[in-house]
Amino acid sequence: MKIQRFSPLATLWLLGLFILSPIRSTAQRALQTAMQAAPSPPRTPVLVELFTAEGCSSCPPADLLLGWLEREQPVPAANIIVLEEHVDYWENGGWHDRFSSSQYTQRQKYYASLLKIENIYTPEMVVDGSVQFLGNDPAKALHSITEAARTPKIALSLTAPVLDGNHIGFSVSATSASPLPKGDLYAVLVENTASTDVHGGENKGRHLDHVSVVRLLQRIGKLEKIGSGSPVFQIKVPSDANLADMSLIVFAQDLDQGPIRGVISTSAKQ
Repeated sequence: MKIQRFSPLATLWLLGLFILSPIRSTAQRALQTAMQAAPSPPRTPVLVELFTAEGCSSCPPADLLLGWLEREQPVPAANIIVLEEHVDYWENGGWHDRFSSSQYTQRQKYYASLLKIENIYTPEMVVDGSVQFLGNDPAKALHSITEAARTPKIALSLTAPVLDGNHIGFSVSATSASPLPKGDLYAVLVENTASTDVHGGENKGRHLDHVSVVRLLQRIGKLEKIGSGSPVFQIKVPSDANLADMSLIVFAQDLDQGPIRGVISTSAKQ
């Protein structure tokens, strides 16, 4: 039987390990404590729009991906704010999507023109108004959001929304060291969660879950106008809305539906 022997140098090396081990452990704990105490860098808000439809059989995976992006916030540098916009060109497929609107179809068509897409399709994701891709592609979504988070945004601020009858009032301001660029300011009311049991069309028999479903999207003013103050805006609340489960999202976008320059979200009911 062969006996393994340690050389004197090896013995000294092992002895050093025993002596230094407590010191190393203490240093590691101190480093971990310092890292936990250090404030995390602020996340850059990134707007992710999903054009989808309950009548589209390839859309449910994209709906789930959008929900995962919002819930898990998987890109460390990004604060992912999502919009689920239901288009209306699936209405003749055997199922009526109660969230669909021609307004969202027109918005998608305009993106297609800007981003050089020959035909509109579902599901489609658009990140920060600058890049589009198939909406059920998680790898492309993560890459695009990571890239978008590298672009600085205008810091928008919102006052707490105030309900007045069937309208919500709020103020918007921006922090900027230089004059704000020309752009449009939009307000969006979304249902945070929704679900549907589909009884017709391509998704017949399926239960669909949705997040951040757009119920109202309205251009409310000009971005450059909020640099000198905090103007008050009002939007009308849909008659069937439950504000307890809704959010107000405000975003700034370059003229002619260009890149997103800033975005913020808050609860619709304070």
